[in-house]
Amino acid sequence: MNEQDLIKGCLLGDRQTQEILYEKYSGVLFGICRRYLKRHEDAEDVLLETFYKIFSNIRKYSGTGSFEGWIKRIAINESLMFLRKKNNLHLTIDSIAIQPMHDDLTEERLYEKDLLKLLDHLAPGYRTVFNLYVIEGYKHREIAELLGISINTSKSQLIQAKSKLRDLVKKNIVAEAS
Repeated sequence: MNEQDLIKGCLLGDRQTQEILYEKYSGVLFGICRRYLKRHEDAEDVLLETFYKIFSNIRKYSGTGSFEGWIKRIAINESLMFLRKKNNLHLTIDSIAIQPMHDDLTEERLYEKDLLKLLDHLAPGYRTVFNLYVIEGYKHREIAELLGISINTSKSQLIQAKSKLRDLVKKNIVAEAS
């Protein structure tokens, strides 16, 4: 079943089509939710809420742009809403100015599962900005608007997240070499 047929079936409320859509996209959307949320169970809850929003708002999909992009945005927004509701989105700025270090190999060496483990060690604010910027491709201006923070806070959070991830990777590499 192609994407247009899935959309039409969901518009008609066809349960079988909804199930096919769920099977097709649940893995990708769960991965998005999991990157933002530390607990597996929370990511599952947000995934269900994401599909509820998709099915109840599918009439709002205009047909322009990518349908997959539209549902991914819903998953991101639901993850951010969950973090806000739990008051878990604490963004902090360390008082020490941090200079970014350029080590492109760090990001390239990570596999998705390893990245999830490392992201679990980050504070929610760091993890959220890192996901939005590095993985989702948002600009700092967009992140600032989404999260209600300044552009400089977004930049600082990203620098700090990368620094902490770099430290974690180095510790892991040293531990594996020992």
